[in-house]
Amino acid sequence: MFSALRAGCVNGENMRLGLQKLTLLDYPGQVACTVFTCGCNFRCPFCHNASLVTGSDDVLEESDTVLAFLRKRIGILDGVCITGGEPLLHEELFDFARQVKALGYKLKLDTNGSFPDRLEKMIAEKLADYVAMDIKNAPAKYAETIGGRDFLPQVRRSVELLKENRVPYEFRTTVTGNLHEVADFAAIGEWIAGAEKYFLQPFLASGDVLVPGDGYALAPGRVAEFLNAVRPFVLQAAVRGA
Repeated sequence: MFSALRAGCVNGENMRLGLQKLTLLDYPGQVACTVFTCGCNFRCPFCHNASLVTGSDDVLEESDTVLAFLRKRIGILDGVCITGGEPLLHEELFDFARQVKALGYKLKLDTNGSFPDRLEKMIAEKLADYVAMDIKNAPAKYAETIGGRDFLPQVRRSVELLKENRVPYEFRTTVTGNLHEVADFAAIGEWIAGAEKYFLQPFLASGDVLVPGDGYALAPGRVAEFLNAVRPFVLQAAVRGA
């Protein structure tokens, strides 16, 4: 599977990347751009970047083109948010991140937590200034939520790594109506207890959902119930994007 993804996402040493040239939302407190890597090892049915996950997006740039853009924006942009897909799927990310940092940018990494060794390397080399990690669901429902795949041991390691507070971070969950219940958020809260920040992000249809359906939307007031379930464990828990 990964070799097939690489064939579509990597051209020699040059990753193929999507680019949003300006964002005031993706990197907290920074004027930034967002860089999207293609390919993912999860298959969350509610994923809103389906074409990136499957490597079928045909509007991707080579990484050299993105770096050229960044050189022109020095002094205009503060940071770069690298998201996906799953960025740490690509070993080429490290060289790209080093070049981004060498240009003076702050770097935010979005990850699903399935590559703890690579996450550790990003932190150890001080390539990531901020990490946002997805918590897909309660541990007992993890495989179900990510498409029947078993990555929970790796995700647990990444959670513990971030909780060492070596880099500013947040955990976050995209909340759906058909895959999440109140009890799940009590379990998540117990799992990540003491975390720096945790955000619940209600599902929003994008037109590029991996498995289209009507069950993902939340009933009114539901996200508040989920938030109340997690707050005894994470004081800085909040709803984002509602």
